[in-house]
Amino acid sequence: MAKIAMTDLAVKALQPPPKGQKTYWSKDLAGFGIRVSQGGAKTFVVLDPRSKIRIQQTVGRYPLIDLKTARSAAKRLLAEAVLGRTQTQSVGWNTALETYLTELKEKRKPRTYADYARLLKKHFRFGETKLSDITPAMIDGKLSKLSATPAEQQHAFVVIRAFVKWGYRKSYIDRNPMDRMEEPKGYEARDKVLNDDELKKVWNALEDSTFGRIVKLLITTGQRETEIAYLTPDMIKGDQITLPSWLTKNKREHTFPIGKLSASLLHYDVGCKFVHPARGSPEKPFNGWSKCKAALDKRSGVSGWRLHDLRRTFRTKWEELGIQPTVAERYINHISGSHAGISRVYNRHKYLSEMRQAVEVYETWLQTLLAPEVKPRGSRASQQWETRDAALIEEASA
Repeated sequence: MAKIAMTDLAVKALQPPPKGQKTYWSKDLAGFGIRVSQGGAKTFVVLDPRSKIRIQQTVGRYPLIDLKTARSAAKRLLAEAVLGRTQTQSVGWNTALETYLTELKEKRKPRTYADYARLLKKHFRFGETKLSDITPAMIDGKLSKLSATPAEQQHAFVVIRAFVKWGYRKSYIDRNPMDRMEEPKGYEARDKVLNDDELKKVWNALEDSTFGRIVKLLITTGQRETEIAYLTPDMIKGDQITLPSWLTKNKREHTFPIGKLSASLLHYDVGCKFVHPARGSPEKPFNGWSKCKAALDKRSGVSGWRLHDLRRTFRTKWEELGIQPTVAERYINHISGSHAGISRVYNRHKYLSEMRQAVEVYETWLQTLLAPEVKPRGSRASQQWETRDAALIEEASA
């Protein structure tokens, strides 16, 4: 057990460990320490003397609270433990949330952490209201505002429930305000498939922007929105892409080939972390979905569909083109049928050659669909569309 003289300078000078986390204990106050994570986060903790398995209780995150405040809080908590009393800590919502997200970042995968942080910060803004003052009605009020988006509402419910349970375990609250709340049903399974005319209208309405290139890649590859949004340059190797396990829904690494049309859409700056960065934040992935999708619907004249419907449309079109279901399922990383259960253990065939042939068939069909129609001359707008479409198809066919 590492012990240090707990001073302001000593706390400030502590360096992150190579991996995981390390706790330094005070020489002067038994049971009081500071936990340093690999990412550099520093959290004051106390060791519950009643616990036989050395449970650490969080006091607060440094430098949100200073050493003097943390030491005073630690003395109080340790005294209560010795006297056999427990007392709910008076902690503000934002303070507790920052502590929770710090712990979550160390335990969860980047994608999961990002989802939790987004939902909690976007939909549950309670400021410095004490956790103990949060009522079921207050939480329900926030969730009710999401009734128009059932999937978001259900996801938000799951995330806030996890946070509240964490607060209860930390003794920030003495009751769980969500104990009697029922989880929203979410959304029913969809079967929307865009027809050829709708798909062409959507494609032609897409601008040469980050969102536009993402949606075109959804059309050309059939992958999930988050998988394309979180794409990084190192995942692209020649004419194929490898998605790491932390990014895929089934938690399995996924390698798939891409055609010339998809390759022509992969434009990115070498200095950016993501191929499709957020506007003004190159260290973050694209996140402006709602506004861009609404604008796309207006330009294309096609409504009543979601971006995920492009994945279903892609899979349906491959079926229509006569591509073997086994190859199609492998390409979109579906683990079902011939790849489920025991078959997955023994069948390690990657199907890269078959997938590459299928991509050629699909892109040939797609380029034919997108080929500019012969339009009456004289319209400047029609000439611009013809020039743009012809250039794209020529580039992909080169």
